[in-house]
This record gives sequence, C-alpha cells and structure tokens, in this order.
Amino acid sequence: MGEKVSITDVGPRDGLQNQPGILNVEERLKLIRAVAAAGVTAIEVGSFVSPKAVPAMAGTDQVVAGAKSDGSYKPSALIPNLKGYELAREAGVGTVAMVVYASETMARENAKMSGQQAMDITRSIVSLAIEDKIEVTATIAVAFACPFEGATAPDSVARLTAELLEMGVNNVVLADTIGAADPQHARMLTSRLVDSHGAASIGCHFHDTRAMGLANVYAAIESGIRKFDACIAGLGGCPFAPGATGNVATEDVVMMLEQMGFDTGIDLRKLMAASDLAAELTGNAPGGRASAWLKPRLDRF
Repeated sequence: MGEKVSITDVGPRDGLQNQPGILNVEERLKLIRAVAAAGVTAIEVGSFVSPKAVPAMAGTDQVVAGAKSDGSYKPSALIPNLKGYELAREAGVGTVAMVVYASETMARENAKMSGQQAMDITRSIVSLAIEDKIEVTATIAVAFACPFEGATAPDSVARLTAELLEMGVNNVVLADTIGAADPQHARMLTSRLVDSHGAASIGCHFHDTRAMGLANVYAAIESGIRKFDACIAGLGGCPFAPGATGNVATEDVVMMLEQMGFDTGIDLRKLMAASDLAAELTGNAPGGRASAWLKPRLDRF
C-alpha cells in the first residue's frame, strides 16, 4: 500500500450551508452515510450555528445523533463560539472545528468580531476541550487571500499557526476560502509551516474557484501535507465571503492521489455513487471535473 493521505469530507456542512435548497435531517444523513460507505472516515456533518444565520444547518444535533449510531467514521461539527461548543459537547461530538481569521475584515464580516476576539474564544474553548477530551481543529480562513483585503501575508498565517498549536489545537487547516491560491503560493506556505512544525498537525482546504484546487492539493502534497478537506461533488461556498465557490471535489482528489500511488482508503466507485446522490439531493452539485471521464473507467481504480 502507498503512503496514507487522510481526507475529511466537508460536504454535509460546508457543501450544504450555501445551497438555495435546504435538505432535511434524513436527507443529510443519507448523504453522510453514502460518503461513509465509500470509506471516508472523517466527515464534517454539520455546524452548531444559529439556524437564523445558516438555515441549512438547523437540526445538527439530530444529524450528529444519527451519525454517531453508524460508528464507521468520525463525525465532526463546526462551532462558532462557546454556546456552539456546549451544544456540540451535549450532542456527543468528539471533534469540533473552529474558524480563526488571517484577515481582520473577514473576521468582522463572517463572525461579527475582531480577529483577536476569535483567537481568544478559540483559546477558551481549547482549554475546555482538553478537559473534555474533545479534539479541536482550527481552520485559518482566508489563509491565502481575502475578498476584502487582498493577498494574505504569510507571516500572519505562520504566527496564527504557531499560536494555535501552542494553545493545544489538534490540527490547523489552511483554508483557501475564495480559491485564490496558486500552486507556487500553496507550496511556499505549506513548506514553510511543515519546516517549522512538521506535517502531522497541518492540513489544507482548497476551493476550485479558479480551477486550481487540484493543482494546489498536489503542491501541498509535494510539501509533505497529508491531510486535506474536500467536498463531495464539488459543493460548497461561504455565504459571507464574496467569490467563494465550490470546494475541490473529493472524487477528484481521491482519483489523483490513488493514481499517484497514495492510499486514501476510499473506494472511488462508491464515492462516485455518493457524488451522484449529492447531485440528486441538491439539484445543482457540479460534480468533480473528472467525473465524465471517470464513470466509464472506474474499474481501473
């Protein structure tokens, strides 16, 4: 078997949060189970945010309850604040994801707080999570570029990464929130962070806005990154970040990595079935860029 690469599918949260049509709890669970059946062992199943702000995430506690009963994968949930953490803990989530910001404007637009306030909340929650034995993933939003401020200074991302790891987060994810990164940029930043901290606790989250999502995954792989977020059928987009379109498709990432000799542990045939289901449920999932080529050739993988 090749070297292991870990994929977290964020479709049931990041992929659905900005959809015009809202899926009910059972539909969300159906999609989660299809993704899990393909062998994806880490799935972001929802978020404990106000349903007034993000209606598509209402009922995440019910989704978590259904996800926990399956047992074949590790469900995680996004939390925006202490109240969200308490709800996630009450629901029995073993991994929570938080967002910090490499841009002050993005912090205020997305979270209605300053970047430092977001870091302070993260620090408080990490302390609780350590006591509660809950894992914390911290995602650095707009780690490459911000829709309001332009290119993000690598020094700012490096400082945030060091601070997050020092406070005890389990994983730091660099998010290309608006899909503005290019492979050279991705390689330079990930290489710097791997050199400083190693690759074990660093991951990447790329969007495909400018058709460079897969190239950026490759660049990060070259730097030693072995953890990636991806989204079934290329769904996604942040409702608070202008220009943030779909995530890099899980099926494209798996196809590339498996063809390169890496081991994702994911059955591409079953993953394509999950992608088809995502398209059926949402009515507008774009699907992976390689889908048309892949479908008649799945026996090769």
